[in-house]
Amino acid sequence: MSETTKQSWGDSLKGFLHPRVITMLFLGLSAGIPILLIFSSLGLWLREAGVDRSTVTMFSWAALGYSFKFVWAPLVDRLPVPFLTSLLGRRRAWILVSQLSIITAIVWMASTNPVAGDNPLLMMALATVLLGFSSATQDIVIDAYRIEAAKPDLQAMMSSTYIAGYRIGMVIAGAGALFIADYFGSDMGDAYRYEAWFYAYIAMACAMLIGVATTLIIAEPEVNQLKANEQQDNYTTRDYLGFLGLFVLAVLGFIGAFLLTSGDTVTDIKNSLTEALGNKALSGFLVGMVRLFLAITTAFIVAKGVLASHLVNKDMVYSTYLSPIKDFFSRYGFNLALLLLALIGLYRISDIVLGVIANVFYQDLGYSKTQIASVVKTFGLFMTIAGGFLGGILSLRYGVMKILFLGAILVVVTNLLFVVLARLGEPDIIMLYVVISADNISGGLASAAFIAFLSSLVNIKFTAVQYAIFSSLMTLLPKVIGGYSGSIVESFCDGKGSCLVGYENFFIIASLIGIPVLLLVWLANKHLDIQEFSLKEG
Repeated sequence: MSETTKQSWGDSLKGFLHPRVITMLFLGLSAGIPILLIFSSLGLWLREAGVDRSTVTMFSWAALGYSFKFVWAPLVDRLPVPFLTSLLGRRRAWILVSQLSIITAIVWMASTNPVAGDNPLLMMALATVLLGFSSATQDIVIDAYRIEAAKPDLQAMMSSTYIAGYRIGMVIAGAGALFIADYFGSDMGDAYRYEAWFYAYIAMACAMLIGVATTLIIAEPEVNQLKANEQQDNYTTRDYLGFLGLFVLAVLGFIGAFLLTSGDTVTDIKNSLTEALGNKALSGFLVGMVRLFLAITTAFIVAKGVLASHLVNKDMVYSTYLSPIKDFFSRYGFNLALLLLALIGLYRISDIVLGVIANVFYQDLGYSKTQIASVVKTFGLFMTIAGGFLGGILSLRYGVMKILFLGAILVVVTNLLFVVLARLGEPDIIMLYVVISADNISGGLASAAFIAFLSSLVNIKFTAVQYAIFSSLMTLLPKVIGGYSGSIVESFCDGKGSCLVGYENFFIIASLIGIPVLLLVWLANKHLDIQEFSLKEG
């Protein structure tokens, strides 16, 4: 791995006291709360309400907004928010709007009983999609804020404190929600109480006020103030409205195509494929990929049609969408750019795919909500924070690429510990502590190095768009596969009411798919020849 200039341990630790670094702790908390209300707490809520395992994991697709946020990242980067942008600045205005939207979505989810009323799962899905979209928007702006708010030598520290705050937010939404639901007496089967989960989610909406307060206190990055002035001089209100209209019409085309490819015909095709392939999970995955491709194609055709109508400023669209991509390929060259994109798209595949079903696994193994909240969410938080700080310090001292490689190895190895946990066949609190310690420390270390790596690839002229593309690509494939994790586990079940063997096979697969990442890190480091990471400019 490439060498980098080493800093002393004292200088490395001193970076954590910088005001901008401390700010990322609270913004990270705001970003960490929504994600587990989609992936983890919602899964446990739906399972207690009696929703089947495969449907529960498919709800994780509501978070695909994180994987497509690059589509509307240019809107966030370009469009001013009426009144708020002039008052707070472009970044802070969009952060505040996204936080208020997150609060609205959480309250909507809290007001929906998934097993009562008209189409309750549809209502829950719509609220969850809004939460995913709003949270992804918040991530776009916070990522841009983080990169623009501090010098390159602080980015690893900023990443570490962001991860720490993010994990604190996750423990609030994970352990906090579970403790509240448990306190009010909800449990599996007949003991399910909707009111318990209502109070839990309302409490999470209140916790988001911490992020709102932070947004109102912090200052706008100076870099973005200059960019905002440049853009306001170049584009008119009509340009902005046309750009917004283009986005809305393309989204409507995407949704329309996705809805038109649902129904009995798709079900029949899926059943026929299942008979031909002998694998229900694979058939569902293939059909889902075809539907996704058709929806994306439709959105693209709609966008092309709108551009051809001359209702949109083509130069604005080009500079917004194509210039950031062209810049990336021109700076790194076609082959290296593709290698970097492959690494970005696959680096976190192993842990994200496993993470989608992890909480359902703990529940099926027999752990109580209190145990899950105490060990997985609370104790696991401190292990992840420790891993994040360790990753930040080691990245400064030994170089990001070395720690990126180390993190990839540790994630593959620690995922195999879940196989051991599954083979026990019953709750073992000591073993759970061991698995969570190893898994969360390695995950925190890998994430800190990876965020610093992504930040290093960004041209500061296209901060929001390029980082959104990278972070979207990072989660797209893992989340698509993760949505089928419940179906994959069930396809391995023994037919006698136990799915532990299904979990074992799934965890082995999740670990194996992380091995090619090691080769990608090695190749990227070999050809990238980075001596020291810094933000690219111009």
